[in-house]
Amino acid sequence: MKINSTRANCLLLRRIAGPLTVALLTAMLVSTGCKKDDDHPSKVVDSKLIADNLVSPLGVVTAPDDSKRLFIIDQIGKIWIVDANGNKMPSPFLDVSGKIVPLNPGYDERGLLGLAFHPDYRNNGRFYIYYTLPPRSGGPDGGGTWNNLSRIAEFKVDPGNPNMADMSSEKVILDLDDPQMNHNGGTIAFGWDGYLYIAIGDGGGADDVAPGHVDDWYKTNAGGNGQDIEANLFGNILRIDVNGGSPYAIPADNPFVGKPGKDEIWAYGFRNPYRFSFDMGGAHWLYAGDAGQALYEEIDVVTKGGNYGWNVKEGTHCFNAADDEKELPGGCPVQDNFGNKLIDPVIELNNAENPKGGIAVTIIGGNVYRGKDLPWLTGKYIFGTFARTEGKADAELFMSTPRGLNGGLWNFEELTLKNYPDNLKHYLKGFGQDWSGELYVAVSGMLGPSGNTGQIWKLVPGKNSTNGHGMTGNNNGNGDY
Repeated sequence: MKINSTRANCLLLRRIAGPLTVALLTAMLVSTGCKKDDDHPSKVVDSKLIADNLVSPLGVVTAPDDSKRLFIIDQIGKIWIVDANGNKMPSPFLDVSGKIVPLNPGYDERGLLGLAFHPDYRNNGRFYIYYTLPPRSGGPDGGGTWNNLSRIAEFKVDPGNPNMADMSSEKVILDLDDPQMNHNGGTIAFGWDGYLYIAIGDGGGADDVAPGHVDDWYKTNAGGNGQDIEANLFGNILRIDVNGGSPYAIPADNPFVGKPGKDEIWAYGFRNPYRFSFDMGGAHWLYAGDAGQALYEEIDVVTKGGNYGWNVKEGTHCFNAADDEKELPGGCPVQDNFGNKLIDPVIELNNAENPKGGIAVTIIGGNVYRGKDLPWLTGKYIFGTFARTEGKADAELFMSTPRGLNGGLWNFEELTLKNYPDNLKHYLKGFGQDWSGELYVAVSGMLGPSGNTGQIWKLVPGKNSTNGHGMTGNNNGNGDY
């Protein structure tokens, strides 16, 4: 298994030790420089319970209005508020559960997927959601019917109640007829430039080759949408201006304005960029976690006009659409038909199905820590895995120190929580970040959108914690996801 981290290799060593004696294992760990997290008692991290009794929380967002409220995205179609005093409001801020496509309770990638508040929300009350509706009539080329209608919509807050949305204010910004139920992307967020960025997956199915996945320039693999920038908007991160046009305008500096390619596209070559975030500091890099097929998971730093490889590549490796559990023999192109370099990820994990051994069912993109409560994490990119084992609630958190974009893969290591020293004992479904730079994780005990085991945790110092959720720190540092 290829992991660029001594800590992660030590983690694997502990898991596969089997019948090795304690003495031998200890000697091996010492010889490889491995240390347990509790070797650093002054740097213990724990979780504080912020909200529970959720179904399938996917992330946490805050509005730029100084209210210090947390807005929780629940996949079943509801947005819940936790107020500045830490109380979850009894009624949802927004409820589109009656409008979304019926969800499979066992597992689904549709539903209410994203939320973003307009940078001037304090004055205009505008916010945006990404959700999936029942399909329209018709179907993709190649046969079948559409699976769902993926929609980006604008709403406004109720002028008489800041804790309620005006459900009559919906304005459709963008509709996409989606061929399959999976790979919907889902994150929407305003960049530091004031434009709305939208993550759209490759349309679903597997290998980017199903109906609705167009032919592209790379004939070795039969698909698909990830490498195409002219037929549709799938497999991309989009960038639009919601302050102009009808229903939106195109920023003049988007990479394909006046060139081949759809004007909305900011970057392409993605399979399922489910969660992305902007760094609150530094150069405000855009980090995206792109879910792999069967062998490799990746984190990308996304730049203007960048091609991130799918389905020519999976991670840093040549992808084989004919047999996705084996790398393509003989190599693959290093650039596309427009001469754009295929950009490798900055972080790569082996998928749990990888024959070489793996630690991720799916990667979950996170955030760069910019808070004050955990100073030893400052500047580190925190991310995680949905689970490490198929069908088991055993997600993990990881951290990496960002470095240059031309120096190969970054090192990373496990970030353990004091009361979850082995794994989170939940599925990890998303992250959030407040205006103070503190981080939140969205977890659930259920694989799909069912039950009421969903919770939001805040990462807090753990050395003084006294119970299962480290009740230290405070609950008032709220901000933008």
